[in-house]
Amino acid sequence: MKTFEELGVCSDICRAIEELGFEHPMPIQETVIPLLNSYDRGTDIIALAQTGTGKTAAFGLPLLQMVEPHPPIGGPRGAQTQAIVLSPTRELCLQIADDLRDFSKYMKAINIVAVYGGTSIRDQINALRHGAQIIVATPGRLIDLLERGKVDLSMVNKIVLDEADEMLNMGFSDSINRIFEAIPDDRQVLLFSATMSREVEKVAKSYLRDYQEVVVGSRNEGAEHVNHIYYMVNAKDKYLALKRIVDYFPRIYGIIFCRTKVETQEVADKLIRDGYNAEALHGDLSQQQRDLTMQKFRQHTTQLLVATDVAARGLDVDDLTHVINYSMPDDTESYTHRSGRTGRAGKKGTSIAIIHSREKHKIRTVEKIIGKEFVVGKLPTPQEICTKQLFRAIDEIEKTDVIDEQIEPFMVEIRRHFEYVDKEEILKKVVSREFGRFLQYYANAPEIEEVKERREKKDEGRGMRDEGGKKKPRESVQRGYSRLFINLGKNDGFYPGEIMQFINRNSHGARPQVGHIELMPSFCTIEVPEHEAGKLIKILNGAFYRNKKVVCKHDGGSAKKAPRRSNTPDSSRRKSPKEVTEGSARRRPKKK
Repeated sequence: MKTFEELGVCSDICRAIEELGFEHPMPIQETVIPLLNSYDRGTDIIALAQTGTGKTAAFGLPLLQMVEPHPPIGGPRGAQTQAIVLSPTRELCLQIADDLRDFSKYMKAINIVAVYGGTSIRDQINALRHGAQIIVATPGRLIDLLERGKVDLSMVNKIVLDEADEMLNMGFSDSINRIFEAIPDDRQVLLFSATMSREVEKVAKSYLRDYQEVVVGSRNEGAEHVNHIYYMVNAKDKYLALKRIVDYFPRIYGIIFCRTKVETQEVADKLIRDGYNAEALHGDLSQQQRDLTMQKFRQHTTQLLVATDVAARGLDVDDLTHVINYSMPDDTESYTHRSGRTGRAGKKGTSIAIIHSREKHKIRTVEKIIGKEFVVGKLPTPQEICTKQLFRAIDEIEKTDVIDEQIEPFMVEIRRHFEYVDKEEILKKVVSREFGRFLQYYANAPEIEEVKERREKKDEGRGMRDEGGKKKPRESVQRGYSRLFINLGKNDGFYPGEIMQFINRNSHGARPQVGHIELMPSFCTIEVPEHEAGKLIKILNGAFYRNKKVVCKHDGGSAKKAPRRSNTPDSSRRKSPKEVTEGSARRRPKKK
């Protein structure tokens, strides 16, 4: 196993990372660092690796060695910026900047500034006035600073796109284009991504020249140390199943992913009501609330974080034991990112999906992409859960430290109270107090009906065609809902978050309920309550999204079949027996 010195990392940085506990390079660091240190400075690189594999150090250590510690003499203020690192979220932006500062602890005259939305831009402008060799930024805030003339990127020779697939999923493609226009053509591009999606390939073809691709694992592979399990239940039993899973793992520390903000808050509220240590994280929270929630989760004060994909993007938390997909995402890349948050730094993790029967095909799609099979899980029984919780309670009692000096003054009173209580009775009372709520709940726990695996049929139901013209299986529409077609898709930057914002913006605060979203490169379909479908079509049809006129119409496949009309035209009217006989006689050939 190589050392960082052998990879060409300078002594000042080696000293700093040794203090941080870095002993040996991780696989992506061992592969990328020598390439960046030895290759021609104009060579572009794409590195594909899962979240939590050490990507920040892989690009950060060579980046710090490449930048000049002093700004050019006589250059305009801010012109000394030589490298920018783009990240999808404020949280990841701050984390990268903090890591780079830690790595450069013993390097002189290296200034790193983080710029991101959701906070005062004035403070960031003041920080940039002192000069910054490296700027770590979210795309939107960097564009804002560019338009105000507060940042100069004319001397940037390196640009890093971290979590590139996440940025493109969030609709930052236009901002990335604008940033590339502001930096010199003679620059080096370093693109880091967990998956190689079509959007990432599109950016690579547009802005990377003769690039070297580095893959740690395999393309679009799920995290190496993650087990994948799914539980199939009826939709009405999803929350009951979630409770059983959480109860079966007493020391769980994980994220529960939901598809919408409303669902996220509802699940979090139910868990809190039922006595679980949970918090919600979604876009309706203020930045201050999100920061506080994240701080409590990182400090393990909160055990379960219920979050949307958008709110949790760029979230970097160590030691997660589980990721639970309460709702499966609409695209495989999102699942890869979700599951990649556990099983990090060589530790084991588990990714769980709670699905109903019509989501089974999503599991099969994910399996093909990540190259791993899901295990079919069987929900634990009340007896199994209570046994687990009992052992947890006993273990915690055994590990409780007793400080004799503090407890001794009260022992006389304690002995007097328990003088006539049997030892076995005391043990029962203590243990019952520790896990009594589980005994009480599971004594009369609601039944969860077992959903048997059904053989999947090809092209079940009415099929829709993908971009290649091939038939794609279509899910049946939820009862009481209608499916609408919209002529906007991934190529238009029209992702689930954008879809909801676009609908809410045009609905003028009405906020209609949206169910399942099917996202394709050039179009999408959404399911909405039948009574709201007509109103939504009227609102969206003819509206504009990024200068493109929107077409919104019924796509068919609603849960309830249209009632049979009695006043049908003659061509489709059922014929009388007499008409059938006469028609048959006319067609019957004469006997010879």
